[in-house]
Amino acid sequence: MPVYQLPDEPAFPRPDLAEEDGLLAIGGDLSMERLIAAYASGIFPWYSEEQPILWWSPNPRMVLFPEKFRRHKNLRRMVEKKKFTCTFDQEFEQVIEQCSRVKREGQTGTWITEEMKEAYIRLHKAGFAHSVETYYQGKLAGGLYGVSLGGTFFGESMFHSKTDASKVALWHLVDFSLQHGIKLIDAQQNTEHMKSLGAETIPREKFLFLLRQNLGAVTLRGSWQNIQG
Repeated sequence: MPVYQLPDEPAFPRPDLAEEDGLLAIGGDLSMERLIAAYASGIFPWYSEEQPILWWSPNPRMVLFPEKFRRHKNLRRMVEKKKFTCTFDQEFEQVIEQCSRVKREGQTGTWITEEMKEAYIRLHKAGFAHSVETYYQGKLAGGLYGVSLGGTFFGESMFHSKTDASKVALWHLVDFSLQHGIKLIDAQQNTEHMKSLGAETIPREKFLFLLRQNLGAVTLRGSWQNIQG
């Protein structure tokens, strides 16, 4: 199937028209309107500095159902002992900056370009993008960020400078999701790390069905730190 060149308006082709590797479209911009339209359609941007903007909808899709999160004994013990403290939406810009510096296997650069950082910071300021931060002895030690629409959280990236700090961030994201009606955490790509924590791959068709269902829920905009509990 062809890779589609996006028009000026924030519109996308059907996700099931993507290439076998998940690549669907090229071009466009990272405006807030286009990003929200993309996520609502099960599509996300992923590209390197030297590339044009590439849009993806992989099949299968890795997701984490919050109720299936694996609370491993060692991780549970760490959370109970409060080795790390946790906040929401307190240091979004620092979290995305740290995520951009993570060295990943098989990658020489980062896909979190300056353009991407600016776009997600705009989403954060508009109340759609959120971060979870973990601290060790008062210093930022790990975290994650992503986009929230309806009952779905689209995870974008995570980092840690202390072992298990990002897993603790995910633990708290899962707890928040269970408390506030987020039924699906999108992990996008299949990784052994997420699989070990209970994530699973599902067909794109099922993912899109669940996404459409979840979009009917109210989007929790604004600072999540203020709506915990």
